[in-house]
Amino acid sequence: MTEQQTLQETRGRRRPSDELRDILEDAAPRLARASAEEVVEWAAKEFGLSMAVACSMADAVLPHLVSRFAPGVDVLFLDTGYHFAETIGTRDAVAATLPVTVVDVLPILSVAEQDATHGKDLYTSDPTACCRMRKVEPLAEQLIGYEAWVTGVRREESPTRTDTPLVGWDHTHGLVKINPLAAWTFDDLVAYAHEHAVLVNPLLEDGYPSIGCAPCTRRVEAGGDLRSGRWAGFSKVECGIHL
Repeated sequence: MTEQQTLQETRGRRRPSDELRDILEDAAPRLARASAEEVVEWAAKEFGLSMAVACSMADAVLPHLVSRFAPGVDVLFLDTGYHFAETIGTRDAVAATLPVTVVDVLPILSVAEQDATHGKDLYTSDPTACCRMRKVEPLAEQLIGYEAWVTGVRREESPTRTDTPLVGWDHTHGLVKINPLAAWTFDDLVAYAHEHAVLVNPLLEDGYPSIGCAPCTRRVEAGGDLRSGRWAGFSKVECGIHL
């Protein structure tokens, strides 16, 4: 049995892509202006535990929201080997306090193995290749067998995200992509966290409105673009997962 077949057996039968696209096309118009809760409630009823939540652990808002409607849902954390200690601490706290299953998604190569194979600190010379090996490819492998995945992408974060739909089809991975927070602002995110006493990464209050790997993330000046601290010094604005 192949790894893909094993994953599919574990998660149950994955409906064919045509069936999933029909479900999406029927629901998308109704959900175009829906609230985040309405989107997640629909997703939980439609996909149940055949969906996964991708979370960078900048905060626990998305896992908290989804677990209200789909307790036990898989929360995928891309453990790149380069995270801030605060991010790892947030992941551990999410796993301990929320009704979710945190899944650490690991690259094929350890940091030491990558250094030996591709040169030390690849992120300084080719951050796109580093992101591909430590984020994009591991996530693609992990998503095999799921019918849908939920992301925390918000339209205000960058020009590349301004057209993000609440629900859409992910052509890259061949499954439904759900972005319930797409219409939210950073203030909306903070307000939800306060209202529901949700865990947030301490770095959010230390000048990091967008948190990635420690070597590639800098503080953002007051009033600056929310993602301007990511890959500082490079023209890169996305890791490649949401392109």
